[in-house]
Amino acid sequence: MSSGASPTSPASPASPTSPYPLRAWWAQRPPAAGAAVMATGILSVGLHLTGHEVLSRIALVLACAAWLTLAANFVYLLLVERAQWVTRAGTPGALTAVAATTVLGTRFSLLGWTTLAAALLTLAALLWPGLLFLVVQHWGRRMPGAVFLGCVATEGLAVLGATLAAATSTPWLAHASLIPFWLGIVLYLIALFRFDLRQVARGSGDHWVAGGALAISALAGAKLLAAAGTGMYLWNADDQAVLHDVTVFLLVLDLAWYAVLLAAEIAWPRLRYDVRRWSTVFPLGMTAAATLSVAAAVEVPWLDAPGQALLWVAVVAWLAVAAGAVVQARAGLRSAGAGSGAVRSTARR
Repeated sequence: MSSGASPTSPASPASPTSPYPLRAWWAQRPPAAGAAVMATGILSVGLHLTGHEVLSRIALVLACAAWLTLAANFVYLLLVERAQWVTRAGTPGALTAVAATTVLGTRFSLLGWTTLAAALLTLAALLWPGLLFLVVQHWGRRMPGAVFLGCVATEGLAVLGATLAAATSTPWLAHASLIPFWLGIVLYLIALFRFDLRQVARGSGDHWVAGGALAISALAGAKLLAAAGTGMYLWNADDQAVLHDVTVFLLVLDLAWYAVLLAAEIAWPRLRYDVRRWSTVFPLGMTAAATLSVAAAVEVPWLDAPGQALLWVAVVAWLAVAAGAVVQARAGLRSAGAGSGAVRSTARR
């Protein structure tokens, strides 16, 4: 969960010369850090779908630890530094708070922990309208890929709602999940007109959300189709056909974006670590999970092999970005420690 400024803006009034190195370093974490929870959580879902349960649960533990840390920072800013919270909440990255919560809730639902999943759905639904309103107010032209997070957060509600509906045999929840599903598609189209296409060649990582938003939309469609397969009467033949066709179309568009973005990475390599690279890992993992889920929902088993291959690509990307994050964190803590030492020395004088 996160509620911070854009990666290029000041993250907090706290100074890097604070006498508390860890606090000073953490104060500089942008809201894009919430994408780390999203990326790790969706890898846990994908690993579960492919039967790698031990790895899936390790990823889930890491995602939960990161979510709790970011949630604590979210609450601290809300209660102690309200002005800073409002400033951060107006940036697109703030919506990672909603998206990360729904991804974790989906994984818990797959574990059978429906009460916890329902609590996370409630929390995400409460956060969603306020954060979306604040973010949309600041939308402009030629925006980075984070502009698609409005779609991602909204579709996350549809994914978790449909997953819970299937797990608890609750028809009204499946029908309610149709609202964020279709609304998310509308938000995607609006974001597409505001997206700066030059980001495909210049973006620092979050440009991949242009495809990831379609992936989570396809996953939502697959979950809605799967809910009907549990024995509940949800859709008539026409509704089922529309949902089926739209879901497949969304996956095809997502895979097309994947190919374009991958080609752009080869043509214009961007190898330096940036926190926005977590927003690259998330679409990679989400595309894998969507491919696997759509394969099951529309009964196209030959999609399983590509889905598994895409999952391992996402795992490799996660390891690379995590290594970069560790190196940057160590450097940041050393810098913050040096600054705090200078503050203490000045105070003694």
